[in-house]
Amino acid sequence: MSRAAHGHNPANWTGVTIAFVGFCISGVAMIIPSPLLVVAGLVVVVAGLVVGKMMAMAGMGKQTTVHAPAAVAEERTPVAAG
Repeated sequence: MSRAAHGHNPANWTGVTIAFVGFCISGVAMIIPSPLLVVAGLVVVVAGLVVGKMMAMAGMGKQTTVHAPAAVAEERTPVAAG
């Protein structure tokens, strides 16, 4: 179940990677005391979210799975007793 639902697709990986780079930029900028770089890092984080969503809308996101229909009761054979 987790294989189908926890981000194993290009859209999620790309969005998270871009957002991670943005967080790194903002983190370094906080150590350097540069408000401009903090804002630039946050802009990169938002860009990662936008890119991930656009890729998902383009078909590179989570694919819906079609499950096989449940077995119908008439198709099952009763077990013979005895």
